[in-house]
Amino acid sequence: MTVSSKIQILRTVQQVRQWRHQTLINNQSVGFVPTMGALHQGHCSLVAESIKENDKTIVSIFVNPSQFAPHEDLNNYPRTLDRDLEILSTEFRNKPVDAVFVPKMSEMYPNGIVLEVEKQRGTFVTVHGSSEQLEGVTRPQFFRGVATVVTKLLNIVQPTRVYFGQKDAQQCVVIRNLVKDLMIPTEVRVMPTLRESNGLAMSSRNEYLSKEMKDKSSIIYRALRKGEELFNKETKLHHKKSVESKLIISEIADLIQQDPDFEIEYIAVSHPETLEDLGEVKPGLGAVVSCAVKAPKENSNELTRLIDNIILN
Repeated sequence: MTVSSKIQILRTVQQVRQWRHQTLINNQSVGFVPTMGALHQGHCSLVAESIKENDKTIVSIFVNPSQFAPHEDLNNYPRTLDRDLEILSTEFRNKPVDAVFVPKMSEMYPNGIVLEVEKQRGTFVTVHGSSEQLEGVTRPQFFRGVATVVTKLLNIVQPTRVYFGQKDAQQCVVIRNLVKDLMIPTEVRVMPTLRESNGLAMSSRNEYLSKEMKDKSSIIYRALRKGEELFNKETKLHHKKSVESKLIISEIADLIQQDPDFEIEYIAVSHPETLEDLGEVKPGLGAVVSCAVKAPKENSNELTRLIDNIILN
């Protein structure tokens, strides 16, 4: 593999800070795309937006252990660094990525890190109010881990703008609150979910699925769209001032449950800023309609979690 010489590979916090210092001297804006690797076109769309909007772009690749529980798939999470670097070096030929931060675990967690929260040592960040619901119900330490690593990365890189995908809707809300509350001088840019041709939201976890299951998993987005169609029909065609959330949830669940391969973990209709459950959705305020659905992994008896969402206006 030949990685373009124009991309700097940075391994330490000090190297990133030296790189960032030079951009400050040159009065250059910096866009930052944090990733856990296993890059796909969804990541590339974020990188492309950063390249368009900033003088310099830096990408991080780090599988963050503190967002995994002991029983989750940290060891099996796809790690494809060589392929990721190749993608970053060939995908953006007109204006390439300027730097890639690939830290060791000891750089990000100087005190070490174990998966059991009660045994962890050091400083961790919790965003109360938007971390406990939805994904936080079944993954209670997930957003603590996300908030902690994002805070570390933003402190290291100090970017002008940071880029996330709408697919991880709750994560976007958590990070917006984190940046606002800790007064971090970075603009959070949330970009639309990129999808496969069948509508399946692009995700590193899709690599766990067989081609057949990827095709079948398009039912998740189709179901969300059915919920959206119901809302639009009731508010725009029948001119209702609100639609009960339970009707939208039922519409989505009915379609997904037609296929016994899928197991619904949750379907939620939430306030777009606080993520509080909404009893009804009103045009203007709108809602985030999100779900987590478990699908069979390829050549395994295990299931993988697929998440997706749509925004109602």
